[in-house]
Amino acid sequence: MRINKQKQSQVNDINTKDLAEPRRSRVLKLLRASRILRVDELVDELGVSAATVRRDLAVLEGFGELRRIHGGAVIADAYDEEPLFDAKTAVAVDEKRRIALAALKLIHPKGVIYLDGGSTVLELARQLVPFNKLTVVTNSLRVVEIFKSSGPRMIITGGECRLLSQTFVGPLTRGVLEQMHFDLAFMGTIGVSVEQGLTTTDPAEAFTKEQVMKSATRSILLADSAKFSKTSFVRFGGVEQLAITISDKQMPAEVQSAFKRRGCELILV
Repeated sequence: MRINKQKQSQVNDINTKDLAEPRRSRVLKLLRASRILRVDELVDELGVSAATVRRDLAVLEGFGELRRIHGGAVIADAYDEEPLFDAKTAVAVDEKRRIALAALKLIHPKGVIYLDGGSTVLELARQLVPFNKLTVVTNSLRVVEIFKSSGPRMIITGGECRLLSQTFVGPLTRGVLEQMHFDLAFMGTIGVSVEQGLTTTDPAEAFTKEQVMKSATRSILLADSAKFSKTSFVRFGGVEQLAITISDKQMPAEVQSAFKRRGCELILV
């Protein structure tokens, strides 16, 4: 059956060479609706071969309409660039506070946790100042600033300082992180989708995030609903690696269902 489908796709390719522009317009229409699509999904939708789909995606990428990713493509404006840290803290302020308060309920006062460099995670750090028997490991300069005078016992990962995200990142963080184990790791992200997982803009930052998730009993994503179905440059983990995702109630229903199917508990505030 698969062979017959491949032959039919080849025939369709030959018969539709003059229909490239309408076909590519349809690709864009589908992609704008879904934000992200796999090559095999486009093959089924268009009735052409995977080779034709890839050629179309290459042409559309050249026009700046989309970005190709492994196995598919995302619409250009879904491939997020990273804003300045202070700009991130000013977005969805109420949602981030509610998410942080929900995360606070998961923390044992004498536990060992990791705080990532995200702006929502920073809001959680502000809630932890009274927890002086808690141990916090972090790569975030902003978290260090909050705890510099009082608060939990604090361990800093070290590493290369990335000014844009105000974090220590890269291979130099491995020496510390490989020796540690966290009860909970609270993670931020630039983008997250079911297909592409958790993504960020910088390979060194992705390296450190991946190391952290390997060292945690449970990894917990703190992300407002605007982060979902967006894809950035570098993947650092999959949805199936998350024990819990805490977000606001605007998280898309279809994304909620997909996360639950992959065993991720949802807390929506």
